[in-house]
Amino acid sequence: MLKNSKVTLGLPHSDPVTESVADLLTLAEPLDYKSSRMSMGLSPGAQPAMGKGLLPSPGDEEGRPAWNSKLQYILAQVGFSVGLGNVWRFPYLCQKNGGVIEPECEKSSATTYFWYRQTLNITSTIEDSGGLNWKMTMSLFAAWLIVCLAVIKGIQSSGKVMYFSSLFPYVVLICFLVRGLMLKGSVDGIAHMFTPKLEKMLEPQVWREAATQVFFALGLGFGGVIAFSSYNKRDNNCHFDAALVSIINFITSILATLVVFAVLGFKANIMNEKCVVENAEKILGYLKSGVLSLELIPPHVNFSHLSAVDYQEMYGVIKTVREDSFDQLGLDPCILEDELNKAVQGTGLAFIAFTEAMTHFPASPFWSVMFFFMLINLGLGSMIGTMTGITTPVLDAFPKIRKEFLCVGCCIVAFFCGLLFVQRSGNYFVTMFDDYSAGLPLTVVVILENISVAWIYGTKRFMQDLEDMLGFRPYSFYFYMWKYVSPACLTVLIVATVIEMAVSPAGYNAWVEELASEKFLSYPPWALGVAYSLIIAAMLPLPCVFIARHFNLLSDGSNKLSVSYRKGMTKELSGLEEENESRFILGKGTPSPSPSPMPSHRPYLGPGGAQEMTNTAGYGTGTPTKTGYQNINSPESEL
Repeated sequence: MLKNSKVTLGLPHSDPVTESVADLLTLAEPLDYKSSRMSMGLSPGAQPAMGKGLLPSPGDEEGRPAWNSKLQYILAQVGFSVGLGNVWRFPYLCQKNGGVIEPECEKSSATTYFWYRQTLNITSTIEDSGGLNWKMTMSLFAAWLIVCLAVIKGIQSSGKVMYFSSLFPYVVLICFLVRGLMLKGSVDGIAHMFTPKLEKMLEPQVWREAATQVFFALGLGFGGVIAFSSYNKRDNNCHFDAALVSIINFITSILATLVVFAVLGFKANIMNEKCVVENAEKILGYLKSGVLSLELIPPHVNFSHLSAVDYQEMYGVIKTVREDSFDQLGLDPCILEDELNKAVQGTGLAFIAFTEAMTHFPASPFWSVMFFFMLINLGLGSMIGTMTGITTPVLDAFPKIRKEFLCVGCCIVAFFCGLLFVQRSGNYFVTMFDDYSAGLPLTVVVILENISVAWIYGTKRFMQDLEDMLGFRPYSFYFYMWKYVSPACLTVLIVATVIEMAVSPAGYNAWVEELASEKFLSYPPWALGVAYSLIIAAMLPLPCVFIARHFNLLSDGSNKLSVSYRKGMTKELSGLEEENESRFILGKGTPSPSPSPMPSHRPYLGPGGAQEMTNTAGYGTGTPTKTGYQNINSPESEL
């Protein structure tokens, strides 16, 4: 400050202040900061004291103290700056003036915002990729690494993994069910689960989705079931295994659904109570402002303890009396059934609805960890089976390929393909693949498998093979289901799916940041091309392999036994000539006098069990034999 400044002298002045800080500093006398006593916090004339931790600074003529170390200085500054103000003043100011509030979070909910913005960091359209989400990319890499290690070790290792990955989810589900039944409103959710909607049964989409669910649940059409079964012995009771797995799968679906609906019932009650409170406050405001009359409120209604039933009664009276202007009041009916009917699709159920309900659980972090750890186990178990379904037939067809190289190669390819789904827009591609690469192609694959076995190979031959393996005749129920009912139902499902895809608009639910909600958007032309390409790509191997085998470009292995069967018959067939072996396997002529490796069996008598199956012309002999498969009195031919 200037010595002759009017401010310094304390004199009044009327001159406008035009000097800048730089101008004032250029006119001020230079200060000796080293000799300044104010900089040391000392009064004029006082001498600095040598305190603990302060040493004379070398080169300082007046013996200025210095810190022993940088750490002491930092700690001193932190101790000075951090005080009671951090503990009570800052939180008080936040509470007084409002908290860091995110409009997107405020418009939606905490769990919805966390899923779409923090976890996915999703874009608003499928056309905006947004780049890779690195957190999800690293998670994808870790998941495929675990799958790769499990598959490389083979079924000996993956089987041991299955002990935990298959059984742990049941422990979690039972714990959740017990805990869920103790929650308020859980019974409402379970009652909603068992309340049928018969009008829905007439919609083709319901049956199509049901069939797709069966395919996914049992792993039909993926190859995993066949791959796992190929490691069994030939006389394994596959009938018992199929029935047991189906029953366990059904019970698991019911158990998981009970858990979900119990938790959703709890969540619906919470949301319904919140709706009642918010709308009751609106009604109180209308009563105070004179918009509504107190005469419209039933005398027994107590706003301090307002139940959903009382609110709905009050809502009905107001709606009846103020019918003309009721919409202007902006009141919601707050019906529990409406909350339960709110559809939550795909990942939203696990990561939004279920998670939001768990936040109201006591010890919610524990339940969250258990729930998501269960999801990880379920995913790993499914992927190990899927990868086994890929590697097993390749290794059987090309035994010289090293299993380690094949597994690593498949997982690397899968990882790079998965990068499409860990973009910021990746969740939209997940929906696209779920809608177009699974439903219709999977149904086509299953019906072709059904037709191949039931009509080309022959249902009677197939059931004869089962009788040889099982030691007893399968029920005739299977005969009619495999041959007639299943192909007919699957054909109807395919036709209904194609019609629905042609009628319904192709699109996806996009998360719009400005609206903080989902909005249905149509796929752009390039995305439609990708969607339809998925259907073609999923079904393309079927005609390609058929053509290749028809023109002998690829061996169909018709003169070879299965891997497990061939290993068990190596010794028995070692003395047979190639011609006799072929005739014996296909049932031609009279087999070689060598000991038969096939177990003795009775000829299959058909569904009714009254007529004997014999092998008529079709293998080139024209002579029926007792060990054949064709019904001698039946006009239909299996070949």
